[in-house]
Amino acid sequence: MNQVKAIFKLLLALLHIFIGFLTVLLVFPRLSPEQRQMRVQVWSRGMLRRIAIDLVVKGQPAISGPVMLVANHISWLDITSMHAARFCRFVSKADIAQWPFIGKLASGIGTLFLERTSRRDAMRVVHHMADSLRSGDVLGVFPEGTTSDGCSLLPFHANLFEAAIVANVPVQPVAIQFIDSATGQASFAPCYINDDTLMESVWRTLVTPGITVVITFGELQLAEGRDRRAWALALQQAVADLR
Repeated sequence: MNQVKAIFKLLLALLHIFIGFLTVLLVFPRLSPEQRQMRVQVWSRGMLRRIAIDLVVKGQPAISGPVMLVANHISWLDITSMHAARFCRFVSKADIAQWPFIGKLASGIGTLFLERTSRRDAMRVVHHMADSLRSGDVLGVFPEGTTSDGCSLLPFHANLFEAAIVANVPVQPVAIQFIDSATGQASFAPCYINDDTLMESVWRTLVTPGITVVITFGELQLAEGRDRRAWALALQQAVADLR
């Protein structure tokens, strides 16, 4: 029965992705930035409903930019879950731009793509991020650089925090957790780690009933004289405390 339900959820999700693709392609060019942001949040909440993921938001997300949101990274669902809680422009790995439909959706909502193996490209993105922050954007980053199981945090890469220091803007720590709705214990179904393929993680999520994603927003922080490495350590601890 769970497999039948999973197939139904998958079909609904694929249809929702296709509608999102058409919206980005045909509707977004006529919308203001604020209208696009609202559409992204509505679409993201709709996606979670279609795959039967409940959303719980704790704390107060930043009301407006400029601000950088810094979150732990667990799953392919993280970006959708964050967008459902609070729109932001994400900094993401470059290969997502090549994913069918998803890449177009990500590009259409203003994602900044980072080639993680290129130091030159990383510096380009940092400068682009700083310019984006100066213009008042809300940016989202996953400073672990890859996904983990959510039980502990990987070290935060400090380079991305240089953008917030250069632009002199605050950073808000954000914790992402997937839990079993019935027991309140951690759910590992949405994890996308180690040898998992994307489809394995997606299918495991779809066949697992009763998953809730909890997005917890912490207090805004300024660098206050800290260099990027010291600030990265402080923000890593802040995200860990929120979990």
